[in-house]
Amino acid sequence: MNKTIRRASVFALLLVLALLVRATWVQFYDGKALAEDNDNRRNAIETYSQPLGNIIVAGNSITGSARTKGGDLAYKRTYRNGTLYAAVTGYASQAYAPTQLEGIYADLLNGTDNQLKTVMDTITGERAEPGNVLTTIDPAVQKAAYDALGGNKGAAVAIDPKTGKILAVVSTPSYDPSQLTDANTAGAAWKKLNADKDKPLTNRALRQPLPPGSTFKLVVAAAALEDGLYENVGDPTDSPDPYTLPGTTRVLSNENKSAPCRNASIRTALRYSCNNVFGRMAVRLGQDKVKAMAEKFGFNDAAQDVPVRAYASVYPSGMDKAQTALSGIGQFDVTATPLQMAMVSAAIANGGKSVSPHMVARITDSGGDVVKDYDDSASTRQIVSAGTAEQLQSAMETVVKDGTGTNALIDGVTVGGKTGTAQHGENNSKTPYAWFTSYGKSDSSGKEVAVAVMVEQSDAARSEVSGNGLAAPVARAMMRAALE
Repeated sequence: MNKTIRRASVFALLLVLALLVRATWVQFYDGKALAEDNDNRRNAIETYSQPLGNIIVAGNSITGSARTKGGDLAYKRTYRNGTLYAAVTGYASQAYAPTQLEGIYADLLNGTDNQLKTVMDTITGERAEPGNVLTTIDPAVQKAAYDALGGNKGAAVAIDPKTGKILAVVSTPSYDPSQLTDANTAGAAWKKLNADKDKPLTNRALRQPLPPGSTFKLVVAAAALEDGLYENVGDPTDSPDPYTLPGTTRVLSNENKSAPCRNASIRTALRYSCNNVFGRMAVRLGQDKVKAMAEKFGFNDAAQDVPVRAYASVYPSGMDKAQTALSGIGQFDVTATPLQMAMVSAAIANGGKSVSPHMVARITDSGGDVVKDYDDSASTRQIVSAGTAEQLQSAMETVVKDGTGTNALIDGVTVGGKTGTAQHGENNSKTPYAWFTSYGKSDSSGKEVAVAVMVEQSDAARSEVSGNGLAAPVARAMMRAALE
């Protein structure tokens, strides 16, 4: 054979082998990544080739699917009362990655979850029938929170203390997820929603930690009682008024100048929200002990899944004594979500035990058979002793009966709560955040609920912004709806 022809043949053979190796690599190694690529149009075509499974509240679907007109995507997602439930469902969009429950259970809802496959599906490679997500949300509590927040920018969460079931997750202003479902119209809606200064796409209930203000005093009080700094909530404290922050000339003042805050007991200090008492208490305990108690309640947890991943609420480290004092009243770099503050009240109401909060009861296949039960798998942790919880309940009930939380009173219900007004902005120049966290126990049925409400912005004058004025009425509406 001619030498030139032989070399050309060998070279051609090597090229063929190289192509075979590359094709094998793409098919068996890169194939999965390419198939799962968000830009792979075939995935969207497959996902929307049939109706999706549904997200269900109290036995009723709050989602659906509608046939599209033309195009290669046969169906699109639809929502019932979309603005009411947006903080729960998120959205499933032909154009954008799904969020919230739609995102977490995307595979279950579109039928590609391996847990749904039968033996025959595995053999044939066919897609299974989509499953459903059954939530723990109580529609009455959800609507009560949404209506009570009204036009205010804020958020609210309700939890059953005994079971950990999340009964409501509301963030306002909200948005209608239906705006984002159709690829032909989603782009304009997406641009408008992201340009909105009120950030309706932000889930304020789970994913926007803000200074919790005086609601954090419950954590400091729990640390003091558990540490033995004080035996009960009626003991006088070592709390000068005015209290000068250590190492500074700055005085930590109280909102109510005439309140009996000098050496006040924990009960009195919670009733009048005495800053001097809890600032001094945090310094006496030291930041490490306060931090340890905060973390027992759930602060600094970067993996708080309900099952939506909530942003971590933060109790900081590395503070000096003055900063530690400010942390004791829920200021400095302390931040919390409404979910976190609802968890604090829930644990106190439940004898010091925290049941892992969750807003999905179970997931099922298309026939209704349970794939996973989250109610049965909820874990319980002892946060504080039953004695400490009882002491704090007594003090929180005083806050509502005779203190700063009277707007949360409900006939026939034992209510305990704590108000908070958190300053923010340079030199506290911006409108404060109004907080209220509480629990309610029906005197007749024994039903319980814990809630937290945060009003970030309202039409109220700055001087009228308070936890009792803005947030407590929302909490009262939620507790009444849960306990009826």
